[in-house]
Parts: sequence; C-alpha cells; structure tokens
Amino acid sequence: MEGDHEEGRKLLLRKKEKVASFVLFLVALSSVAFVIGIIAVLFVEGLPALFQVPLREFFLGKRWYPVSLPPSFGLLPLLLGSLFVTLGGLFFAVPLGFLSAIFLSEICPRRIRELLKPVVEILAGIPSVVYGFFGVVLLAPSLRKLFELPTGLTAFTASLLLGIMAVPVVVSVMEDALTAVPRDYREAALALGATRWETIKMVVVPAASSGIGAAVVLGAGRIIGETMTVLMVAGGAAIIPRSFFQPVRTMTATIAAEMAETSFGSLHYRVLFLVALVLFGITLLLDIAVATFSRREVLRR
Repeated sequence: MEGDHEEGRKLLLRKKEKVASFVLFLVALSSVAFVIGIIAVLFVEGLPALFQVPLREFFLGKRWYPVSLPPSFGLLPLLLGSLFVTLGGLFFAVPLGFLSAIFLSEICPRRIRELLKPVVEILAGIPSVVYGFFGVVLLAPSLRKLFELPTGLTAFTASLLLGIMAVPVVVSVMEDALTAVPRDYREAALALGATRWETIKMVVVPAASSGIGAAVVLGAGRIIGETMTVLMVAGGAAIIPRSFFQPVRTMTATIAAEMAETSFGSLHYRVLFLVALVLFGITLLLDIAVATFSRREVLRR
C-alpha cells in the first residue's frame, strides 16, 4: 500500500511538472509573439512610406515640416537630435556610473554597500515625467541663467537628466561585471606587490572590460529610447543642432508629439511608423552589441 501511495505521489508530481512546463512555455511563446507582432506592425505601417518619400530625401533631408505644402520628411534633424542627447547622456552617465561601480565593488564596506546599492536603484524607479518636471521647473531656468542662454530647454539639459536616469543601469551592470572577476586575480596582483589601486586599474578593470562595454551600450539604449523627458526639456526644435546648448527634437519625442495629430493611414502617419522602424533598428544593433560583449565575457572566463 505504501509503495502504491508513493508511486501515485510521484506520478502526480510529474503531471504537475508537465503542466508547469507547458504554462511557462506558453508564457515564453506569448512574449515572442508580442515581439513579432510589434515588428510586423512597424513594417506593415512604415514601409509603404518609402514608396511616397524618396529614400535619400528621408534619411538625408534637413527639413522636418510635415504640415508644409509640400510636406518635408527629413530624418536628419531628428537623428542628430537623438545622437546629441545620447552622447551627452553617456558623457554624464558613464564616468559617474563607472566610479560608483568601482566604489561599490572594490572599496565600499559590505554594510554600506547594502545600503547604497538600493538607493542607486531607486533612481530607476522614478517616473520619467518626474525627471522632466524637475528639468522644466528647476534645471532649465538655472542653466539658462548660468550660461546666459535664450532658453534652458536644450540638448544639454536633456543630456544631463538622461545621464542621471541611465546611471542605475550603468552602475548595476558594471558592478556585476567587476564583482564577477575572480578573487584569485586580485590576490595574485597583491602578492606580486601591486597596490590596491594598481590592482583595480591593471587587473580588475581590464578583466571586466566586456561587461563594462555592455553597460555603456545598455546605458545608450536606455537613453535613446526615452520619450517623456526629452519631450519636456529638449526644446522640441526639429533643426540640425550645432551645439549642445540648442533646442533639439529626438525621434521618440517626434513620434509621441505628432502621432495623435495625424489621420490614420496618411503619409504623415506612415512616416512616423517609418521613424519608429529606424529607431527599432538602432536599438536592435545596440542589443546585438550587448550580446557580443556578453559572449566575450563568457568566453574569457
């Protein structure tokens, strides 16, 4: 009797495991289906615009005036605006994130690290509209007075806020990469007479270089995909930027600002989907770069 009861219990557990595996498979499959559906919508809605707007005019055009007669759909001002705020955001996020990650992984005592790391990660949970509101009310007026600018809503303001927003991503990934370096590396360097700072500089950082590179790319992806903050503080001017202290408009902000004003199926509607398709291509390249860096880190270990 006990043997039959044990066999029945094992059979029930196997059935539960099969059900759980099937449910997890459906969840994973639904995630893939959602991604494929998004890509399909972007292609179906965006590609027809290429038959009405010349490819050269779209990618190299310097004017974005969709309501003019005839309308102008030059992507270059939006592309350069996104590039400016992304590079500017990385300029703030990477050094701050790198130094913070080194402190947390190599210098900070354990108790203090357990306190500081959640505080850094809280920054990732603050809604982007809060950052934008802070930028409009406090940061932009302060920068306008400090640099004597016509307006404080510039690429520099957006870059500063986006850099702060990307810090949690950069710190988290870099700190994990630095922590993953085997302790034997550090002990061997110290045994050979290297100081603590020399060990960090000459051993730990080079060993974690792939993870550090992945953190930079992930930070860039976090910045280039941001919408609300740049919509509020970048100035919204679709012009070719000559300086970080000029208003700019990014691709994400353009889609958010203009999609509600277009009629369904119009050329303007199709071009906005084409802009989204270009943005998707950029983020896809960034994801591939992250995967490449991660693969190098695994092979190195």
